[in-house]
Amino acid sequence: MTPQVSIIMGSTSDLPIMEKACKLLDEMQVPFEVNALSAHRTPDAVEHFARTAQERGIRVIIAGAGMAAALPGVIAASTTLPVIGVPIKGMLDGLDAMLSIIQMPPGIPVATVGVNGAQNAAILAVEMLALSDEALAQRLQAYKSGLKEKIEKANRELAEVKYQYKTN
Repeated sequence: MTPQVSIIMGSTSDLPIMEKACKLLDEMQVPFEVNALSAHRTPDAVEHFARTAQERGIRVIIAGAGMAAALPGVIAASTTLPVIGVPIKGMLDGLDAMLSIIQMPPGIPVATVGVNGAQNAAILAVEMLALSDEALAQRLQAYKSGLKEKIEKANRELAEVKYQYKTN
């Protein structure tokens, strides 16, 4: 299997957040790889990864990082593949990482999801891939229908909850 999505994190301490992306991609049957690379501690490896990702079959990169959160931007600077940044909650509840990721200079875009939003990053990656993969588009549609069904079920259950002054 050739990976289509690459999940990169600044360190393995980010895995509890980034594994949400792994689980979603697994559920959607999208081949992916997972690696730890640091924009500050392994800059040469990050640049090599970014420059060779497309020739290895990667179509979308999800990069999670906290604090200074340079990783998604450094990757985006060395590839034309779409990069989705996941700010990891750290020192300032993730605001530092989020601001670092969204403040990219013109010409180096990084799509950014919410703090610790690895699952949304994976959904966005799947949406990109589904543009040219009808079977994946159908799996994505089924997934999103399931989200609707969960809310409808929750509302049915809430209707059964009784309080003296509850009107619905």
